[in-house]
Amino acid sequence: MYPRLIIDLNKIENNLNKTIEMVASAGCSLMIVTKGYCADMEIYKILNESNIDYIADSRIQNLKKYSDSKKEKVLLRLPMISEADEVVRYADVSLNSELKTIKILNDEAEKQNKTHKIILMIDLGDLREGIFFKNENEIFKTIEEILKLENIKFHGIGVNLTCYGAVIPKNENLSILVEFKNKIENKFNIKLDVVSGGNSSSVHLIGKKELPEGINNLRIGEAFLLGNETSYSQKLDGFNDDAFVLEAEIIELKEKQSVPIGETGVDAFGNKPVYEDRGIRKRAIIAVGKQDIDSDNLHPIDSKIDIIGASSDHTILDVTNSDTDYKVGDILNFKLSYSSLLRATTSEYISRTYVK
Repeated sequence: MYPRLIIDLNKIENNLNKTIEMVASAGCSLMIVTKGYCADMEIYKILNESNIDYIADSRIQNLKKYSDSKKEKVLLRLPMISEADEVVRYADVSLNSELKTIKILNDEAEKQNKTHKIILMIDLGDLREGIFFKNENEIFKTIEEILKLENIKFHGIGVNLTCYGAVIPKNENLSILVEFKNKIENKFNIKLDVVSGGNSSSVHLIGKKELPEGINNLRIGEAFLLGNETSYSQKLDGFNDDAFVLEAEIIELKEKQSVPIGETGVDAFGNKPVYEDRGIRKRAIIAVGKQDIDSDNLHPIDSKIDIIGASSDHTILDVTNSDTDYKVGDILNFKLSYSSLLRATTSEYISRTYVK
C-alpha cells in the first residue's frame, strides 16, 4: 500500500551504535529522542536493549507506550499543568522552567508516592524555553524553592539551542551553562546529576573537542535518525542518511506548461506562489501531499527529478530531465529531512515496512 515508509532497522541500529560511541567519547550520557518517528515500537525495541541512558519524547501519549522501558523516560516538552498527573505517572524526568508547574508536579508525585526528577531549563539566547540566563536571581530563587519540595528531585539543568532561534551551540555559549552549574553547586552545596548541553546541533562540537568540560548529557534525535548534525547540516561519518525511505506512486504523468493560466491568488495554504517559466515540462503527480510530508524537505533518490510544489494530497514533480522513462503507476523513492520524517510517521495515511 502506498505511500509507505521503508524503515531499515539495521541502518537505524548502526546509527544508534555510532551515536552511543560519539556521545560517550565526549563523556556524556545520552537521551535518545523518539518524537521524530512518533515512537515507532520496532525502533523502540532496539533502544530498549541498547546501552543508552534515557528515552525522551515530547508527547505523553508516546511515553505511555514504553510501559516495559528499561531506561528512564523523559518528557522533553515543558509539562502542561493539565497533564501533571500523567507526567508523573509516565515520565521519570521532565524538563521545566515554571515554578508553578514544578510545585504541581510535586503535589502529584506526593499523591502517587513517587519522586519526580526535573531538569531546569536555562535560555542562553535561542528564546524558546527556559529562564533567561541574564536573570540570575530568578534562576537561584527558583532552585531555592525547588529544593524545598519533598517529592521533586532537582536532577540538573539544561539548554535548548537551534530549534527556534537557530542559535548555534558554541563553546562560548555552552560554557555559560557550565558556569551556572558551578555556581549552583557552590551556592546550594549540591551536586547536579545532569548538565544537558542541547541536541543534535551540539554534535559538531564533539569532533572538534570544543564541547565544554562540565556538559555531561546530550539529547539526540536527528543525528541518530538521519545521520547528520543540525548546526551546519553536515553528514556524520559512518552514519546512514537513508534509514527511512518514502515510496510514493505516480498517479498522473503529462506534459504541461510551467506557469498557470489566469490571475493567481493564494494557494490552499494561504501562500502566494511564484512560478518560473521553463516552457513545456513533463510533470508527474504522486499520491502524497502536505498533510503527510513537508515537500520542501523531501529529496528524490533520482537526482534528476525536481519537486515543483504540493497541495494537501498531491506532490508535483518535474521529471523532464530524468534518464528513466516513468509511467503512471511507477513508484518513486525519496529520502526525508527531519520535518518530512516527523509528518510522515505521524500520518496514519502512510504505511510502514521494515527491513531487518
